[in-house]
Amino acid sequence: MKRDEEAMNQPFLPVLCGSDMNAYGMARAFHEAYGIKSIVVGRSHLTATQDSKIIIFEQVDNFNKQEAFLPALENIAEKYKDIKLLLLACGDDYAKLIIKNKPELQKHFIVPYIDESLMDQILLKENFYKMCDKYGFKYPKTTIISYENYKEFEIPFDYPIIIKASNSVAYWACSFPGKKKVFVAHDEKEKNAILDAIYSSTYKDHLIIQEFIPGDDSYMRVLNAYVGKDGKVKLMCLGNPILEEHSPEGIGSYAAIITTYDKELMDRVRHFLEDIGYTGFANFDMKLDPRTGEYNLFEINLRNGRSSYFVTAAGYNLMKYVADDHVFNIKQELTYADNKHLWLVIPKGVLFKYTTNEKLKIEAKKLIREGKWTNSLYYSYDMNAKRWLKLTLNKLNYYRKYKKYFNKKGLAE
Repeated sequence: MKRDEEAMNQPFLPVLCGSDMNAYGMARAFHEAYGIKSIVVGRSHLTATQDSKIIIFEQVDNFNKQEAFLPALENIAEKYKDIKLLLLACGDDYAKLIIKNKPELQKHFIVPYIDESLMDQILLKENFYKMCDKYGFKYPKTTIISYENYKEFEIPFDYPIIIKASNSVAYWACSFPGKKKVFVAHDEKEKNAILDAIYSSTYKDHLIIQEFIPGDDSYMRVLNAYVGKDGKVKLMCLGNPILEEHSPEGIGSYAAIITTYDKELMDRVRHFLEDIGYTGFANFDMKLDPRTGEYNLFEINLRNGRSSYFVTAAGYNLMKYVADDHVFNIKQELTYADNKHLWLVIPKGVLFKYTTNEKLKIEAKKLIREGKWTNSLYYSYDMNAKRWLKLTLNKLNYYRKYKKYFNKKGLAE
């Protein structure tokens, strides 16, 4: 693909690894802040980033593999060698690859990520839970099983249980019938069938078994943070998901979020990030346990979340934080986001039919009436007939998926 000459006149060029909804939200945020294009690099051109004039798309086969990843980025660096390049990940596998290749990538790119030594401490979920113990964060009752012991292992707490991979990058590289992002087992027989299915695939790493925290989607919380290159938190924004996706491949992905505020929680997470020497984006998933009133942390992602445009939509442009810090060296003060806003990627009809929390449903309707809502894929500057048609068909497909997979328990069947 030829070099985009228009991009060469920009003050810098974001290079985004991944072509999904997150990549589009990031590209949109950069365009809103600076009026610039972004390069999106992906294995395939997904609907979210198609037919866009704010994106330069580069397709790279096996881009999520080490043997293709570094050469592809070095080619892009050579093509755009006369402009500052800011490298960002849109998914877990790309964040891991960037961090593992950070010394080489820093020769060509601005790389606002932690070093591999810190990643190794927190990448695997069982290590993350050890850090939770140290810093006083609650998390679901958890045990770890391995390929070697899973047949005779006895679960030390009650059903239902959650089953998920400890190594998410290796898990998404495997395949088997009935694969889901997260499984729920209601009894021993169901648990055994799930474990047999997973370990019949190429995945042989540890699995995490957790107690199921009761409560529907609205008990979830998502926290996005940006930590400056000086090691100090600059922005924190807390979201209250009111509906998740419920298809097997999408469960756990947020479909609608209302921004919320909890200073005590933000203070605790800020201390944790600054104390461990973290820098760059961080994304936390957690759930409020209705039995105790306490948050249970599930994981930290070493990147901004898939739904992180909700932060920008609320008035705190997440991409401006990283660019002002690393490209323009602009001093930033600490901000805890407190603007109310509704972010969604589903039709409003789906939102109001399947949201079970009546209080949040009323709040969402109020925000829509006030014009305080955003679908990050529908950017008026970037809309054209082709893009509008594809996005509309994609949006309507949610009616089919929710009808097929949704149930009131908030589980994927």
